[in-house]
Amino acid sequence: MSRLVYVLNGPNLNLLGKRQPHIYGHETLADVEQDCRALAGELGLEIRFHQSNREYELIDWIHEAREAAGGIAINPAAFTHTSVAILDALNAFEGPVIEIHISNVHKREAFRHHSFVSHRADGVIAGFGTQGYSLALRRLARLLDDAP
Repeated sequence: MSRLVYVLNGPNLNLLGKRQPHIYGHETLADVEQDCRALAGELGLEIRFHQSNREYELIDWIHEAREAAGGIAINPAAFTHTSVAILDALNAFEGPVIEIHISNVHKREAFRHHSFVSHRADGVIAGFGTQGYSLALRRLARLLDDAP
């Protein structure tokens, strides 16, 4: 199985470190990417790291991952609660999927408690800040190691 992992980030994560730092922290998405790349090297993974505020781009990357990737780590951000289209794309992906949320969505507004993506995810990481990305990569590496 491929050791390539797509790390996908949804809307407004380009503002990480600037937008609501009391919720999302002070690290930027560039910091998260740098940490992911360093850890991926240690775990023997290759990553493709993407962010978009456009739903269709995330869907296109998920479709691309079907042909190349062993796993997907996705922080769908606000699309978590609204996008059946992202769920449908993930349902067409055969490898493991880990859903990431920087904040603990269950301590926030009620509408954030529902996730379409969770219906497909093999695991959900929420409330660990940007460390959730490292946890997701570690879990994906283990799942890929254990795959037949």
